[in-house]
Amino acid sequence: MATITRENIGLLNDKLTVKVEKEDYLSSFEKTLKQYSKSANIPGFRKGMVPTGVIKRMHGPAIFRDEVVKTVEKELGRYMSEEKPEIFAQPLPLETQAPVLDMEKPSEYAFQFEIGLKPDLNVNVKAIQATRYEVEVTEDMIDEEVERLRNRFGKVQDKETADSEDDILNVTFTEEGTEAPSKENSLLVKYFAEGYRSQVLGKGAGDSLVLQLGTAFDDKERDWLIKDLNVDASDPAALEKSYKMTITKVGILVKKDLGEELYNEVYPGAGITTEAAFRDRIKSEISLYWEKQSRDFLHHELYHQLLEKTPLQLPETFLKRWLQVGGDNPKSAEEVEAEFPTFSSQLRWTLISDRLIRDNQLDVTPEELKDHLRAQVMGYFGGQVPAGNTDWIDSYVDRMLKDEQQVENAYRRIVTEKMFNWAEGEVKVTPKAIDIESFSKMQHAHNHEH
Repeated sequence: MATITRENIGLLNDKLTVKVEKEDYLSSFEKTLKQYSKSANIPGFRKGMVPTGVIKRMHGPAIFRDEVVKTVEKELGRYMSEEKPEIFAQPLPLETQAPVLDMEKPSEYAFQFEIGLKPDLNVNVKAIQATRYEVEVTEDMIDEEVERLRNRFGKVQDKETADSEDDILNVTFTEEGTEAPSKENSLLVKYFAEGYRSQVLGKGAGDSLVLQLGTAFDDKERDWLIKDLNVDASDPAALEKSYKMTITKVGILVKKDLGEELYNEVYPGAGITTEAAFRDRIKSEISLYWEKQSRDFLHHELYHQLLEKTPLQLPETFLKRWLQVGGDNPKSAEEVEAEFPTFSSQLRWTLISDRLIRDNQLDVTPEELKDHLRAQVMGYFGGQVPAGNTDWIDSYVDRMLKDEQQVENAYRRIVTEKMFNWAEGEVKVTPKAIDIESFSKMQHAHNHEH
């Protein structure tokens, strides 16, 4: 009768020894030989009439090995199912000398495996203190958004020549000395370097200039223009190439006047009739945006504090070996060492978040999942319902629900958001007023660090 013994060999690392007697696998071996003899197609013998002895001589060792291994795997699976140890991944065969299998002398065989055990967790959320930053919405912020909307809904009027830094130039770029096709672009006069603008002012449709990207534009504008022109930014000589820039059209953006026409275009059906109501609506939307940014920042802080303040050890030796040999593509020891810090951090977070989700019975309903995927589809259209029949949206969502990876990703996002929302009510959160510049710098520093 097969037996399995378990012993500790390291931190959260146990060894399983699976012993099988000949009675455990011999009958299966003999049965498989007979099945082979009935189905084998061997020259000189009628199909289904091949003697078992012939099959044993030709294929016996391989069949014997397969049956012993199948028996070991079956017993190991039974043990894991009955004992239910909390483990990472799957048991790994230990790098020990494999037993010599001899079908002529069937006997007891022992196979050894190692398992990595999940640690016990004590996640003390109440010990965490965090800050909820409250960004003040100023009149300057509202003024800036009003001007942006007036520009967005404004119209471009044609002009004869460019005489203002706010004039818009429709241009084509052609690289000098090549037969490369021209590329169209649209630029404000103020996008040119300050020392170069005088050469642009006074020009009109049909006028041309020969310029170099490195001297005609400052860094920021040059960077996006390089992308538009498909220039190799890593080639220093690219900035010295000469381009013929031909102006095809000059225009000036005329801002939309404040009034009900603008208010209705920006917020259709909202019934906004006064500038004060318009500014209040803008202030509300700005506030909602920064509240979400603040909440996301708080969740990031909770994430890092949960990682830092939850004592948690991992069976590193096992996990590194699993990374090296457990996947479809084996990795070198050097690759594993390079990847392990990130892998370890992700694994620690999975253990912590799964524990909080399980202990607090947080779950996702089918309706929540469907609503999330529908919102995702609507996001492709800027959150607006497309005109016409929208039955196809539900059909598209139904197809997404049949994609296991899509469903898993959506589930993780929803349940993780629920977990953070729950945690907000458990930790000590201190509100703190902050200006937009300071908060933006904190966001940038955080993103840069992580």
